[in-house]
Amino acid sequence: MIARIKEDIACVFERDPAAQSVWEVITAYPGFHAVMIHRLSHRCWKAGFHWLARFISHIARWLTGIEIHPGAQIGRRLFIDHGMGVVIGETAVIGDDCTLYHGVTLGGTSWKKGKRHPTLHDGVVVGAGAKILGPIDIGQGARIGSNSVVLKPVPDGATVVGIPGHLIDPNIKKESTEREAIAYRMGFDPYGAKADMPDPVANAINRMLDHIQSMDKQLENMKKALDEAGIRYPEPPPTPKLDGCEIEDSYQNEQKKD
Repeated sequence: MIARIKEDIACVFERDPAAQSVWEVITAYPGFHAVMIHRLSHRCWKAGFHWLARFISHIARWLTGIEIHPGAQIGRRLFIDHGMGVVIGETAVIGDDCTLYHGVTLGGTSWKKGKRHPTLHDGVVVGAGAKILGPIDIGQGARIGSNSVVLKPVPDGATVVGIPGHLIDPNIKKESTEREAIAYRMGFDPYGAKADMPDPVANAINRMLDHIQSMDKQLENMKKALDEAGIRYPEPPPTPKLDGCEIEDSYQNEQKKD
């Protein structure tokens, strides 16, 4: 028991640079408290004292803001950072060396008895606000992005982001300088959340930008070919600006009229 407590304290220092001392972890880390109390409530649950187990977990929820059903199975060195709003269901299984941030839900999608909550294998990291729902497996070393909603199994080592969750393709190449300039003018930044985490939705929009750029080049080549052939090409209407200047000017003119 003492060895397990030492492991839990050590894992806090490994994953939270804000931790200053062992005394601070023992007295001021709700995630540490929730895991300690859960071990007691889980033993009571396995021994058949279900009401007592639920009452202990209820007290833990009141003290820490973290709700862990006493039937949930938790491995070694689980670190719950901040912790407020974390919910772990009855049939959830969490492996060793997992990390959960605040607002995480390991929930179910059915009211039927039996396995209805997710299984997290060793080394899984779940970002703040993420929801993992149903009796699905999250593979070893997987990463779940903040605020993602995961309804399907995740393979080992994969990264999932979005609603519903999408697997990130690690082979997506970084955008060219020209594409980034167009995206900037449109007010779209594919790396707004994290520079080293390409988003599948952002990748789709970037492909659209590439297509638009390709069409512009084709139209320009067609115009040159018509000019060379002596065919007069009528001047097109002004191209709308992408930087929002026209919108701003229109708004200012309306303000002056008022």
